[in-house]
Amino acid sequence: MKNYFGFGGRVFYIYLFMMIIIVATTGTAKADIKPRMVDILITSSTENVLLYARLVDCFKTEMESAILAGVPAVFTLHLDVYQERSYLWNKHIVSKEIRRTIKYDNLKKIFSITTNGSSQPVIFSDFESAQKGMADLNGISVIPISYLSKGNNYYAGIRVKIDKVRLPFNMEYVLFFVSLWDFETPLYKIKFSY
Repeated sequence: MKNYFGFGGRVFYIYLFMMIIIVATTGTAKADIKPRMVDILITSSTENVLLYARLVDCFKTEMESAILAGVPAVFTLHLDVYQERSYLWNKHIVSKEIRRTIKYDNLKKIFSITTNGSSQPVIFSDFESAQKGMADLNGISVIPISYLSKGNNYYAGIRVKIDKVRLPFNMEYVLFFVSLWDFETPLYKIKFSY
């Protein structure tokens, strides 16, 4: 019986295996970039507790090309505020969901960002400033101060989800890359006192 896996054959298969590993790891390293929140700050005004934060790595290349093609992208901010208690489970005080949508108008060459379906969108002329407008979470009202009791500790659970876009007439099957942008940040737990 003849040996088909001689020294040259083994070297070839080892080389082939190494190339597959290299290609697989470099492709997944770029795909593993996950969105996250940085510069998170909770402060208060005279009436509300406010959130300031910034999203990074939230626009993938497939998402950018889809937005430039006119497909809207939706970022949903989930906020939950709890009162810390030592003798019982923490008390859930309020939940809030804030949706921001970015849309590109191909005819006017402008980007519009709406928050919670407001009638007045914020208009941007270039994509970089529109991305910055979507990523900056400035002065978002977390909870009215009247809901809090003095001398207690609280925390806010914060997560941003980039929603999967629903296209009409089963266009998800044609534009398959849209399904790649359904991802979210980790849950951040930010403590504060009143």
